[in-house]
Amino acid sequence: MAISDVLVVAGTHGNELNAPWLFEQWALQPDLLPSAGLEISTVIGNPAARLAGRRYIDRDLNRCFRSDLLDGERKELEPARARELLSLHGPDGAQSCRVAIDLHSTTAGMGNSLVIYGRRPADLALAALVQGELGLPVYLHEGDSAQTGFLVESWPCGLVIEVGPVPQGVLEARIVRQTRLALSACLNGLATARAGTARTPNVLVVHRHLGSIDFPRDEADAPMALPHPQLQDRDWRRVSPGQAVFETADGRALISDGMGEGIPVFVNEAAYAEKRIAFSLTNREVLTFEPNWLKALETLLRSDQVQPQAQVPLPS
Repeated sequence: MAISDVLVVAGTHGNELNAPWLFEQWALQPDLLPSAGLEISTVIGNPAARLAGRRYIDRDLNRCFRSDLLDGERKELEPARARELLSLHGPDGAQSCRVAIDLHSTTAGMGNSLVIYGRRPADLALAALVQGELGLPVYLHEGDSAQTGFLVESWPCGLVIEVGPVPQGVLEARIVRQTRLALSACLNGLATARAGTARTPNVLVVHRHLGSIDFPRDEADAPMALPHPQLQDRDWRRVSPGQAVFETADGRALISDGMGEGIPVFVNEAAYAEKRIAFSLTNREVLTFEPNWLKALETLLRSDQVQPQAQVPLPS
């Protein structure tokens, strides 16, 4: 079984075009993203959806990496593709990879950001190294049983790079540049961790997922209000008590009662409307960098086997 250091995935959603285009240019100009001495495998996550210009064919590929879909006999395209990706590049795959980096774009005003799922030490270490280099915000998604099965969770270490805003199906130089910048920082961080030369920050600042907020709905279950202009394109900014968060067609503002002072992310992401998510709420937390985070990442990158990484328990 051959082992690569890093699997870089683009086109997990078929209508997110910028990362696949970067792949094409990277193949033509290898110096665009120096490998930093790492063995890198690249793959288009959902080529059928990309060809169709759709987010997915049967179901969201980035929710298909969960046991009930991977272990079943479903004939839908995306669960089958998830099984195929794991058979090729998963921990037990023909060309297994230690780390997965999944490149995405968003219609929301997220800027250049990282997403990690849970508190695996190697994930926390990689996110901290990238944040230390670029200062990117980190969305820590955990504790939400309604949203599971994310691609990178099936690898021993992994994170998502999210860049926006950009409309679905649109190529934009700014998005490509920001994706390239974040990916380069990830590769540099991994290379220094493997070499034992990583310069770690003292803390990792995360925005911990609290839950998701649906659109207000009428009796027919249709949205009756939309994210307020005070909220739209203002991801990562704390909601104040009494702030308007939705607006009806006649201009009536709906305030933030019951939301506390959370920090919205993925505000009005186009793809999340079908998931009944107008935005998600987070809380900013500062985590002290733990030596075992870096040790877990170093051990993973130096091992001749690809082993799963345990989650750190949620704080009580």
